[in-house]
Amino acid sequence: MAPGVRVAFTDRTAGNLATRVGDHPEAVALHRRTLETALGVAPGSLRFMKQIHSTTVADAGDGTPEADALVSSDGSLPLAVMVADCVPVILVGQKGNGEPVTAAVHAGRLGVQGNIVARTVTRMREAGAVSLSAWVGPSICGRCYEVPADMREQVVREVPAAYGTTSWGAPSLDLPAGVRSQLEDAGVEVGSIAEGNDLCSLENERLFSHRAVPQGRPEGRMAGLVWFSG
Repeated sequence: MAPGVRVAFTDRTAGNLATRVGDHPEAVALHRRTLETALGVAPGSLRFMKQIHSTTVADAGDGTPEADALVSSDGSLPLAVMVADCVPVILVGQKGNGEPVTAAVHAGRLGVQGNIVARTVTRMREAGAVSLSAWVGPSICGRCYEVPADMREQVVREVPAAYGTTSWGAPSLDLPAGVRSQLEDAGVEVGSIAEGNDLCSLENERLFSHRAVPQGRPEGRMAGLVWFSG
């Protein structure tokens, strides 16, 4: 990984980081300021997206774009992607001169089907990245993400590795496996952050999960993060 670049994923202890669900805006603003302080970045500098389940890749310097991937072409801007069951992906590349290129990706079902991670990798290489690594954060796993059989078939036609079956025998999608296969196909080294149930947002009560809200878990969004700590 490029020197000075840091990668992390939050859990519920960081609070809800989304303005559109859960807490009052004032509480979310406090959570974000507290997180920025913990990261050691300037107040208000953390870049978020208006995530819309697209395959749009945006430049991190363009305000708060409607997109599902943000790229910082020189790694100078701290990036965040918010999830509560979808797959957060952090990518770090390095140019020939040692300068970093970073990205944060929101890969839901439509994003995986449209291969948003490969689109992001292409944008990073266009920015000069010659080596790339990725970290796949907590999300709902293939044992838990039940979908209709026809939806599963539609997705796996494009992403065979996403084929799954729930622990109770129903059709499912394994989006994390699909994302990892797409990253590997794109020539990206995929790092590990945890194992087993710790990475499933539904099974791990320390994480936010949209599907766990009816079971009494608080509503909110956690974040995947990449920033430069010089």
